[in-house]
Amino acid sequence: MDTNGHGLLEGKKGVIFGALNQDSLAWHIAEAVYREGGRFVLSNAPVVSRAGTLEALAEKTESSIIWADATSSDQITELFSSVKESLGNIDFIVHSIGMGMNIRKNREYEDLQYEWYHKTLDISAMSLHRIVRSALDLEMINKGGSVVAMTYLGSRRIFSKYSEMGDAKALLESIVRSFGYRLGQKGIRINSISQSPTATTAGHGISGFDSMYEFAEQISPLGNADAASCADYTVTLLSDLTRMVTMQTLYHDGGFSTMGVSDQLIETLQAALTASS
Repeated sequence: MDTNGHGLLEGKKGVIFGALNQDSLAWHIAEAVYREGGRFVLSNAPVVSRAGTLEALAEKTESSIIWADATSSDQITELFSSVKESLGNIDFIVHSIGMGMNIRKNREYEDLQYEWYHKTLDISAMSLHRIVRSALDLEMINKGGSVVAMTYLGSRRIFSKYSEMGDAKALLESIVRSFGYRLGQKGIRINSISQSPTATTAGHGISGFDSMYEFAEQISPLGNADAASCADYTVTLLSDLTRMVTMQTLYHDGGFSTMGVSDQLIETLQAALTASS
């Protein structure tokens, strides 16, 4: 991670959703945005306030915190009203929100509890629509602004333990495309970043995460992308350097999404077969 900064976001203001602790992608993104001159409000669900960790990030980045449930239209509208009073219009939004309710309860995909399933879709995907809509209703995203949401390849390929989150990320990416057309007419862009398996709090909540991580590590030509490099990449999408990029799912995964099978994985499988025979 570049620690010096290049002023890529100097003068830009926004809101970053989803930072929880130092393992969160949003935490690293906030640090990188601050390093590049951006200023922002941090937001997460009120229940997160009990952990007492976000205050340290707010202090480090000279930011304020507005607690809001991303599944509540009223709370999101109140949040943006407060942001407009304190920062004025904004230039960027980062959506790094996700939770698989059935995954947390160890329910298999073919046996989903549907109320939890709906909650997963609401928290992880519909919240993006709600956030963008609220900001638009208040006419507070500047022309040239950028919205970035975090996703994963499980939206397009089946990773069995990723379960309902694959559906949620597919919906999230569809929202990016659908809003992209409409935002583009206002000079605003929106993209999603498909990140490698990353050792975050959310990632560790998925059964078999370590195996998913190791599998991707052995296939990706560059290895898995870490949270710090993801933060740097996010900065480029919030900056004017990508002013003509929109409606894209951009793969930040060391090449994993394009690979079939690597020599390293074949050697690992051959060794395992030999050992078992």
